[in-house]
Amino acid sequence: MEGKSNPIKEKQVKELINEIKKAKTLMIVSIKGLPSKQFQSAKKSIREYASVKVAKKNIMNRSIKGIGKESILALDKYINENCAFVISDLDGYELAGILNKKRTPIAAKAGQLAPIDIEVKEGPTELVAGPAISELGALGIQIAVENGKISIKKNKVVVKEGVEIKDNVASILQKLHIQPFTVGLEPVAIYDIESEKIYDNIKINPEETINELRNAAAKSLGFAQKIGYYCRETIGYFLAKANLEGETLNKLIKTE
Repeated sequence: MEGKSNPIKEKQVKELINEIKKAKTLMIVSIKGLPSKQFQSAKKSIREYASVKVAKKNIMNRSIKGIGKESILALDKYINENCAFVISDLDGYELAGILNKKRTPIAAKAGQLAPIDIEVKEGPTELVAGPAISELGALGIQIAVENGKISIKKNKVVVKEGVEIKDNVASILQKLHIQPFTVGLEPVAIYDIESEKIYDNIKINPEETINELRNAAAKSLGFAQKIGYYCRETIGYFLAKANLEGETLNKLIKTE
């Protein structure tokens, strides 16, 4: 005797299938370790761009199969109990960029590895003189007491990138309201519904990308000048060079 289907689950599957079919992008995101408060905040922050759907693994897998495209079935390897669907009419990488911008800063915990060099900046704090003086001093942080409150006198890196954060460091960072970590919806895989292509290993870092483009542009400009390639960016250089060489030739002619 075959088991009866669950109408609630069937409705969930049907709704997901219909929404995915109407969209441009289906993204699988990881929500592992994301606190409920931050998850709700992330979900709310992108609702004008996309909808976030959380369902059980079998519901998500059934929805994928129900789309009716062979190309989408490969997404099943990215689906687990700690993921969600993000469905949108935006391009996948544009959506990933938005998710990156919507990340929320959080405090550090002991045992975590520093994502960057964590630095305590100079300036006044809200810490009153007391036990915090010795706690800061133990980390080599130069301080002074001004009007009953502690002031940091000099910038100090308290944890290098990739180094484990100790209990005392985590405590001080929290007291100083320094939040070196960020959390949010982590893109795992993108399925472009129109082109039927899957993209994974998604890394969005606008600042790093801009710096790389600037460095590449600077190197390409020098190379273009060296090989004598004329374009809008190099013509000024060649005209100035020609003018200088012309003046040098005139001087040589006059001396003969």
